[in-house]
This record gives sequence, C-alpha cells and structure tokens, in this order.
Amino acid sequence: MTEMATIMDCPPPGWEPLVEELARRVSPATVIHCHEPLAKRTTLRVGGPAEVYVEPASEADLAEVVKFVAERAVDLFVLGRGSNLLVRDGGIRGVVICLAHPSFSMVEITGERMRCGAGAKLKLVAVEAKRAGLSGVEFLEGIPGSVGGALRMNAGAMGAWSFAVVESVRIMDYAGRIHERPVAEVPVEYRACPLLKNHIALGAVFKCNATTREEVAQRMNSFSVKRWDSQPAAPSAGCSFKNPATIPAGRLVQELGLKGHRVGGAMVSLEHGNFIVNDGCATAKDVLDLMTLIQARAKTERGIELHPEVEIVGVD
Repeated sequence: MTEMATIMDCPPPGWEPLVEELARRVSPATVIHCHEPLAKRTTLRVGGPAEVYVEPASEADLAEVVKFVAERAVDLFVLGRGSNLLVRDGGIRGVVICLAHPSFSMVEITGERMRCGAGAKLKLVAVEAKRAGLSGVEFLEGIPGSVGGALRMNAGAMGAWSFAVVESVRIMDYAGRIHERPVAEVPVEYRACPLLKNHIALGAVFKCNATTREEVAQRMNSFSVKRWDSQPAAPSAGCSFKNPATIPAGRLVQELGLKGHRVGGAMVSLEHGNFIVNDGCATAKDVLDLMTLIQARAKTERGIELHPEVEIVGVD
C-alpha cells in the first residue's frame, strides 16, 4: 500500500473521502489537520477553525494540493504567519494551506542578493542580512510575518515597503505550475499585490546593499526603539485601517477620542490608535464591531471613509 499523509482528527461531515484522497496524493511528510483552530495561528488570537489545514512538505506536494482543490471545486486560502489577518468566528471553509514546513523557509545569500522562501520569518531575513553586512531589509525585523505574507500584502514599516527591495518573485498558479517573474512584471499597490490573489508566493529575491554589520545593527536598533515606543505589545493584527490621504489613521482615531474604547474583549490601543488589541478574551465579532464603530465615527464626524488594512476572512 502506498504511504500517505497522516490525517489528524476526524474530517468534517462529507469530507471523509476527500481528505483521504488528498492524503494519498501527497507525501507522508505533509501535515493534514481537520478542524484546526486558527486563533492560535494568528497574531490577534481570535477566529474559528479551518475545516482542513494542510502544511505541504514540498513544492510538489503543494502543487498536488492546489490541483486537488481546483478539481474538487473546494475553497482555498493561503495562511502566512497570521499577522494582518482577522479570521471570523465561524472559521474558514475549505482547505487552508500554510507553508510552515522547513522546505519553504530557506534563506540563501549570494553577494548582495538574498533568495528567501515564502515561509521564512521576516525577522530571520533581517537577522541574516545583518550577519552578512547587507542593508535594505532592516525594516522587516519588527513585522511578525513571513516572506509570503509580506509579498501578498506589500508589507511595510518605517517608511519602506517589501516590493521596493524585491528583485524577483517565485510563484505557483492554481494549476500547480511554477513561474519566476522580475519585479517589473509584478504590479503592486499600497498594501496589496493583486497577482497573489490568484497565485501562491513561493519566495523572492531581495536586492540589498553591502555595508557593515554595525551600521545595519544600528538601523535595526533605532527601528526597534521607535516601534516599541509607539506600538502595543498586546496581541493585535497590526494596523487596522489604511491611512486616508488627509491624515494618518492612528491620529484620526486619537482625535476622535477613541483610544481605549472597548467592545467586549477588543480595545483600541492606548499606545497607537490604529491598533486594536485583544485583552485575552476577545472574539472576532468584538473586533469587527469595534472597527465598524470607528468607521462610523470617522464618517459622521470627519467625513472620512476608513478602509480596513487587516484582511478579513472566514464566515460568521
């Protein structure tokens, strides 16, 4: 009998034959969990479970998973390290893929270029660049995400953003085919990369600049001090809203007098008005209701439309 991936927990009703088929199509090293709690896999620590959660062990296994969901018309969601993400309390239907296997987390340095897998932690990328005396990716150190998530959201901090230092990206389409594209062929937007709405990021090449370890360390330390002076340590998803053209969202929330405002276990951070934190007992509904309240006040009192920066997924 051909070896198959181990299925953890009983499949959801109606999923039994589908999950068994998926387990046969991938290698035994691939992880398959049913009813996997996603709150523990997001930085906000709220949200319901994934019906089926898969950690492919290789690109070949990933290709089998995406072909499987396409053939079976199953919903697919790709999960990074769970920052900038709000999962509704009903969880995510279908298959959730996470590139957490070590095969997707490599960081290789050649000269001034870093080839990084989509599963690599952004902190690791910044630390390895510092070790090699490479500048340009220091801002990634404080973002609690992965390379794949940073590409999908064009993540940024400290006045810099991901695609400003990306040279090329490696992606997989939903037919399981792999492509490598130079950054000039990848349209990006503020906090978004439209290409990655229907492709999966496998990795990227970052173009850095040679300098000294000491100079990189100094920049990283100054960013860290600035971050922790202005951002909360409590669980959050990062910035809740995109900045309007006329005023930073955090300043707007502060001027509206909403710092410290609560809905259930969700609270507007006292440190930064654009962060909603979880006091330990928040639900996704609490967070969503608080976001709706902030949007209504911004519209009513200042005539400003606030649009979520955090990605909201799942069902109620």
